[in-house]
Amino acid sequence: MSLLVDLWARLRRMARELAKFGSVGALSFVITFAFFNVFHTALAMGPLTSTTLATVIATTFAYFANRYWTFRHRERSGLGREYVLFFVFNGVGLVITQIFIAFGYYVLDQRSTIASNLALIIGTGAATVFRFWSYRKWVFTAPEPAVHTVQPGVPAPQPFPAGQSGTVTPGVPAPGRHRGTRTGATVRPGR
Repeated sequence: MSLLVDLWARLRRMARELAKFGSVGALSFVITFAFFNVFHTALAMGPLTSTTLATVIATTFAYFANRYWTFRHRERSGLGREYVLFFVFNGVGLVITQIFIAFGYYVLDQRSTIASNLALIIGTGAATVFRFWSYRKWVFTAPEPAVHTVQPGVPAPQPFPAGQSGTVTPGVPAPGRHRGTRTGATVRPGR
């Protein structure tokens, strides 16, 4: 039963992250789409150059929105490290998008604005799946779970009943801790 509750909690947390990530992604896509069309259509730049410039602008927005909203509850491993990794994974996402655009433009010879925008939409969709996975895995890492060491002959710490925090190690007094209400148990208050 505990496994199902834990799984449900993880799915709910991931669903919230995914919804926020999707919102940031939608705004980033609007930024990318707008700048791509300005660069490609209005300024007559090539499709790959236009995509690259538009993606750099949108990526900067997306980093700060994801860091301070979508994944704000996750550990911070340093702005510089996160930003570099974020741009590296966005670079991979850009390559994924570029493959779709280049295929449509150069292989299929579909050079209209509609065809370019369609390739941009499809490529961005494919890259978004990669980005969400890589951000969760390497950029905005999950908090480290508490590590409990078990000594031979000493029972492992047991969690308090629902609604309370801390752990109980039966029969093991801890210096500076107070005795719990369980017989022979030491109460270690939650962190």
